[in-house]
Amino acid sequence: MTPEKKVKNKIVAILKKFGAYYFYPVMSGYGMSGVPDIIVCYKSRFVAIEVKATPKNKPTPLQQRNIDTINSNGGIAIVVHCDNIESVTKTLEGL
Repeated sequence: MTPEKKVKNKIVAILKKFGAYYFYPVMSGYGMSGVPDIIVCYKSRFVAIEVKATPKNKPTPLQQRNIDTINSNGGIAIVVHCDNIESVTKTLEGL
């Protein structure tokens, strides 16, 4: 299992604990590039999670543009890695 997959599994466990709706977007010829790894709906709020294995791994410029666009449109987009997994809990608790 990759380090990023381990982080994703921990995030999913948190999402399940909260009873949040979530899915992994599948990129294909019809999809949009740079979409965050996990899309969440919780308490009528749109939350997008870009998953990275470590803090050293940064979003690509395209991923960052998507994160910024989501945030500027009233959604919540966060980058989560092995050292800040608790940010998922804090984000959901804050809704």
